[in-house]
Amino acid sequence: MRVGPSFHLSYCSNIHPGETWAAVRANLGEFLPPIRHALAPEAPFGIGLRLSAEAALTLDQPDELARFREFLRAGPYYVFTINGFPYGVFHGEPVKERVYLPDWRDPARLEYTNRLARILAALLPDDPGMTGSVSTLPGAFKPTVHTDDDVRTIARQLLRHAAVLRGLRERTGRTIALAVEPEPRCLLESVDEVIAFFGQHLFDDALIRDVGRNGDGPLTIDDVRRHLGVCYDACHMAVEFETPVDAVQRLRAAGIGIPKIQLSSALRLAFHSGDGAPAAALGPFAEDVYLHQVVERTSAGLTHYTDLPDALRVEAAAATGPQSGEPREWRVHFHVPIFLDRMKGFETTQDHLVALLALLRRDPVCPHLEVETYTWDVLPPAYRTEQITDAVTRELSWVRERLVG
Repeated sequence: MRVGPSFHLSYCSNIHPGETWAAVRANLGEFLPPIRHALAPEAPFGIGLRLSAEAALTLDQPDELARFREFLRAGPYYVFTINGFPYGVFHGEPVKERVYLPDWRDPARLEYTNRLARILAALLPDDPGMTGSVSTLPGAFKPTVHTDDDVRTIARQLLRHAAVLRGLRERTGRTIALAVEPEPRCLLESVDEVIAFFGQHLFDDALIRDVGRNGDGPLTIDDVRRHLGVCYDACHMAVEFETPVDAVQRLRAAGIGIPKIQLSSALRLAFHSGDGAPAAALGPFAEDVYLHQVVERTSAGLTHYTDLPDALRVEAAAATGPQSGEPREWRVHFHVPIFLDRMKGFETTQDHLVALLALLRRDPVCPHLEVETYTWDVLPPAYRTEQITDAVTRELSWVRERLVG
């Protein structure tokens, strides 16, 4: 939905289980009407669409696209952004590190993302100045990236996609931007790493020229700046102990755009080593489906753990060691309802999200805002007391109130 003159706000449909296009379409038909009726009954409602590779292959067919456009007209709904991060199964079975596969070294990731861009260009409304965004993983899972050649391959594939987006813009008049989404334990997780990667690789004139000569069409650095940027996920950035104003300022100074912002919140726990708080408070969140990276802050700096069970084991082993009693803070990549500032025994990083929305009110640096609490199905039962439509409506209302005052 439109919020004020600057923003398109929605939620990501990845919260609804479904990998086939038939399942996605059924979910949209079931859940969108009550949410739209509660929030914007007189206006078109924006959709943050998630398509697996399987679903995208089906929707990319002309007849299926035509049927979906009719659904959008009747709603009325419109699609302004697509979540192209999870390629395959995302619900109901262990995902963990597999969510990053295929990564940007694999031609299958490029082919999938090219398809998403074509679909979005076909679905974007005809509103003057309307652009589209597709979010994607930040290159690859960091423990699997071993050489400089790996990094260069990732950069080359991203630049090849930028050339495809340039060609799509010239043919259709539709501008689509790919938004790379930094995430803990990935190739790009901090703002510093994003700036270094863009500066050294994606903004490298020689590599841009080479891709333009040998890839999918001509490419300039202006094209790259137009079509490649960052998806700022508030949960991920809070887990990395970034702050919104500083992060946005540094990205801007480096010439990196922010085509998409995901509004999300993480777990936060302050404790003293050995006091038993992590196991008691966070043990119920150590579930088997998703990866829940942990970043720990102590007086010595930051320590990164690949998954919550890893951090819990280390803390349990250290409880009687020489660092027992040391103050620590954990931030955990577990997307929790954004309207909660506290949960049982710990806090959330909602304050990071509040600061980000305050920044957007002053300076609308990004038009595409998407709430992404995809973990409803794996939250402990105490936090699953609302119907999903009511919970989503509550999240979107919470955001809208803070954007418009």
